Amino acid sequence: MSILSAFTSKEETRKVSDNLKDFLVDFSIEVMPRTASKIESFSEILPQNTRVYIAHIEGIPIDEMVETAKRISGEGFNVMPHFPARIIKDKKMLEDWINRYQGEAGIKQALLLAGGVNQPHGTFESSMQLIETELFEKYNFKHLNFAGHPEGNKDIDYDGSTQNVDEALAWKQKFKQRTDTSVALTTQFCFEAGPVIEWANSLVSNGIDIPINIGVAGPAKLQTLIKFSIACGVGPSLRVLQKRAKDVKKLLLPFEPNDFLEALAEHKNASPNFNITNVHFFPLGGINVNASWIKSAINN
Repeated sequence: MSILSAFTSKEETRKVSDNLKDFLVDFSIEVMPRTASKIESFSEILPQNTRVYIAHIEGIPIDEMVETAKRISGEGFNVMPHFPARIIKDKKMLEDWINRYQGEAGIKQALLLAGGVNQPHGTFESSMQLIETELFEKYNFKHLNFAGHPEGNKDIDYDGSTQNVDEALAWKQKFKQRTDTSVALTTQFCFEAGPVIEWANSLVSNGIDIPINIGVAGPAKLQTLIKFSIACGVGPSLRVLQKRAKDVKKLLLPFEPNDFLEALAEHKNASPNFNITNVHFFPLGGINVNASWIKSAINN
């Protein structure tokens, strides 16, 4: 029995559309050093050249981050470490991180984000301040992603408005226009396609043409997803999980992203210029389970 079949019932296993197969091309996935250490070989579970993000959670030593990046990069993957602004003490620490990632692991790409820490540890509060140091330019980083927020961002919009998020997006758009660096947005995971499509289209309407990597929660137990969703500040789309939790028959079954992704893939097929270009997985139910689901979907 495959990993996928072990985590799905006969009723839950569904045929994947060609639209979704196309939509999954060049997907990415996120790991932490702790979870990555449990994977014997990434090359056995993921396609070569897959972009693998390494999440830097407060308290993880930079040595552990760099060693994880070195290991995964050495297996033939495009590694994108997180740079959470609010846990970086100062410019000297930022340069040390960049230098070590590049010198020891050959990294030339990064995800820049505020970091979700209420009180900054030092100089930086936002991803934009990291850019303004010009250190990523100095070290010739070719690809920089920023965090995207389809359901808002409580870390920077305290009063419920979107003013700060909107101003930050306008700044990033100008950065994209003035640099040769490849720029994209990578979002938190969501569960409702309709609001995500509306959000993505609203960016274009406001002159933001930055490509979007949409965050998707990989297959996991419903209780696990609800716990992570609350901890990560997932917004209104959490109601999708809450509604499912009321159905006793579905409560014990794993939640899979088929419906969410199929809706986005269908929209992408109908609107080729749709600015969501890639899928980014958060393997909340485990890397092996997520990788198996992706492999099954692509080869279905």
